[in-house]
Order: sequence, then structure tokens, then C-alpha cells
Amino acid sequence: MSTPPEPIRKVLIVGGGTAGWMTAAALSHVLRGAVQVELVESEAIGTVGVGEATIPPILLFNALLGIDENEFLRETQATYKLGIQFQDWFRKGHAYFHPFGQYGSRVGAASFHQYWLRLQAAGLDDDLDAYSAPAMAARLGRFARPQGDPRSINAAMAYAFHFDASLYARFLRGRAERAGVVRHEGRIADVRMAPNGDIGAVALEDGRVLDADFFIDCSGFRGLLIEGALKTGYEDWTHWLPCDRAVALPCARVEPPTPYTRSTALEAGWRWRIPLQHRTGNGYVYCSEHISDDEALARLRGSIDGECLADPNLLRFHTGRRKKAWNRNCLAIGLSSGFLEPLESTSIHLIQTGITRLLLSFPDTAFSQPDIDNYNHLSQLEYERVRDFVVLHYKATERTDTPLWRQVGAMEIPDSLRRKMELFRSRGRVFRFEDELFQDTSWIAVLLGQGVRPERHDPITEVMPLEATRDHLHRMRALIRDGVERMPTHDDFIRGAVQAAPR
Repeated sequence: MSTPPEPIRKVLIVGGGTAGWMTAAALSHVLRGAVQVELVESEAIGTVGVGEATIPPILLFNALLGIDENEFLRETQATYKLGIQFQDWFRKGHAYFHPFGQYGSRVGAASFHQYWLRLQAAGLDDDLDAYSAPAMAARLGRFARPQGDPRSINAAMAYAFHFDASLYARFLRGRAERAGVVRHEGRIADVRMAPNGDIGAVALEDGRVLDADFFIDCSGFRGLLIEGALKTGYEDWTHWLPCDRAVALPCARVEPPTPYTRSTALEAGWRWRIPLQHRTGNGYVYCSEHISDDEALARLRGSIDGECLADPNLLRFHTGRRKKAWNRNCLAIGLSSGFLEPLESTSIHLIQTGITRLLLSFPDTAFSQPDIDNYNHLSQLEYERVRDFVVLHYKATERTDTPLWRQVGAMEIPDSLRRKMELFRSRGRVFRFEDELFQDTSWIAVLLGQGVRPERHDPITEVMPLEATRDHLHRMRALIRDGVERMPTHDDFIRGAVQAAPR
């Protein structure tokens, strides 16, 4: 009988920032001292720190760690997020909203939006957002947390956060260190390989050598371990997503924070606006083929509405993914595993799901290849499905006013996205893969917002008379509006939560 493999005794996380400290906090909380978790980072190396908008699954991560939401709001200067407003994406002067949660509630055998499509075709309704509590709350600047009563409008309030990424990392660092994580300050000078081809240790500039059984690469775009040492390879997607630069510039807050992120399409890319309690995050994601860095910065400076609070932060990237997120005894999490521009606020979520998959298949020193292969397969599928959703925003546009928009409007797209667009255009149907991140609401909101109009609706909806359908939906719409109008303003809710005792 063979000797069972030794358990993992020590994990070394290379790199801090959001990815590193999310990983450290989760491992230390779940493993509870059974594995020594250490992290090495250097204060001299800056972090990207612009992933300040999230999506609803962040609540699951915070709950896993037992984080109190009121404390979280205080420590990270967070605001609430109910969705994303897209301005000038379909055409100049046009805007639409991508809300969290669901549209409406069950009407009959068909999906809710099919009944709405029937009303729209008959000229009886043209505001799908009126059937979304998060969309209406965003429109009116309101917010309330979901309540226990499933019949209340608040129960439909799916939400996420905007927060200061550097403060979030600091907050998680404190929790991780209290749970036993050991932090090493220093820059890595060399990666030392083991005779079998695994990573054996990292050597710091001051001569210290840090070894481990398992290494987690959170070193950012450069992928110090996964690429620098293991030469894993990178799958480049810039032919679908040509933006390759971003410049970030925070400014002073000049108005109450909106409970949504704003994305505005510009000549060579798009601009984000993320409201926090203490400032507003701004940035321009652009294609360097169509605009220079200086021009992009000038365009961004001219669009912000408050005093600049820091020097601009310029980022260079290539959209795509590492060919293997997990290679031998090294796992890449965060930017070291791949990058998709933050158009749909997925950067922090991809860190979260990388950590979750690791916890579901935490290795021993044998490093089971089937487990590694399964992790990589799931990671690939996730990145490809998020990629398709982001590509949709570029492909489905009427804009032809600049070279970038002509380029993306004419480009070939992945077959997986083409099939989804064709299916929706035919009869408004949404096909989703198992465990796909973006729900039906997301696809419906963006497909309709980007001008992909169904040619007809589901005939099952015609079982209900048109007038009865209209009356039922309009009563639902009125209830949602009434419930939202009873909510406090977003700013008032935040002030109350920040001052409140822990929940």
C-alpha cells in the first residue's frame, strides 16, 4: 500500500493588494491554522488598486469571512451599487441601465421579459427598468437593504458596493494578520526552482529565502511566478477587446454619491465614474492605437467634476488569460491569471471565484493533476463567458464616428457570443451555461440596451389576454415605484449605516 502524500504545511502568497489580501484572509479564515499562510510584498511596488466597483457575489465573500457590513462601509469608504449606467454606447446621446437582480416577477409560463416584449410590441409599455427595484432606486437615488419579508419590494434589492480598493486590502490585511498570516516586507530578487521543475523558494533582495509547499502568484500583470518562472503562456484577446491602456485619476466628491457606476463611451474607449464616500474614482480605458497617453489624460481631466486628488495612474495591459491559472505548485489569482477590462466590474469577482475554486480543491503535496486540470478548465470557461459579455458591448453598436467604433462594429466575434445574439434577436430567448456568472437580467439589459431587438416574442405569452397582461404588469410597476419612493436616499442610508453599531 502506497504512503499517502503529505499535506500542505505552508502557502506563500507573492504580492499583496486586493488579490493577495483577499486570498490571505480567506485561507487563514477557512484553514484556521492547519496551514501556515505567509505573504510577501513590497511597499516600494505599487498596486493597481482601481478595481473599486463590484457585483453582488461580493456579499458572499464578505459573509464567508464574517465581515460586518456597517464596519465594512466605514473602513473602506464604501457606497452601494445597484447596477451600471451605460452612456453613449449604443449611439451618442443614448443611455441604458444594467441593473442587479431580476425584472418583474412570475406572470405565467414564459419569462417575465417576454410579457413585457409583448406589451412593447403593442405600444403599451417602453420602460423595462420600471420593473426592476434596483433600477428604479438607482434612478431616484434611493437605497435600502433587503428585508426578511419576501413579499416586500426591498426583498428584490440585489446590490454590491463601490469601495476604495487600497482600504479594502488594508482592512483584509488586518483580519488576516490577526488570524495568523505572516507578512514579509521585501522585493523578490530571484525565484528558485526545485529539481522536479516546481517552484522551491523565492529569494529577497536582502538575502532572505522564503520557501513553501504551494505558491500563490498575486504579483499582478507581470505574473512573476506563473509566467516569469514557469513560462505558462498567455492567450491574447486584443483582437476582440483592443483597449490596452487605462489612466485613473481620483477627484473630490462634489455631489451625493449615486448608487450606481457610470460608464461613458468615448472616442477611443470608455470612461468610468465610481462614487465613494470620500472621493470619486475616474478613469479612461482606451486603445493606444487610436489615442496617445497625453491625449487620453487630457480627455479624462476635462471630464471630471471635482479637484484632482492624486497624480494620474497609467496602466498598460493586454486583455486575455493565462493558458493555465494553476501550473505545477503555483496558482495565479487576480491580474497574474488574466485581465478583462473592468467594464462590468468583474476584476474583484474573478479574484473571489479563483479563491473559491482553490478552497474546493485545496491540494496536498501530490498536487493531483486531475484536480489541477479541472480548476484550469473551470477558470477558462469563466474567463471566456465574461469575455463574451464584455465583447457584446463593443460589437452591438451603431457608432461609426471614430476608427475604434468602426473597428469593433465590424469585427468577427466568438461563436459562443454570436449564437447568443442570434437566439435573442430571433425571439428574445436567453441561453446561459450552467454556473455562468451573468444572469438573464444582465443579458437582457445589455442586449436591449445595445440595440439587439427581438423580432418577435414567445407565443406562450398570448395565452393571457393583452389587456390582462397590461393591467397585471402595470400594477406590478406601480408597486415597485411606491416601494422605492418609501426608501431613504442613498446618502442618508450610508450615513445611518456608518454611524450604526455592528449588525
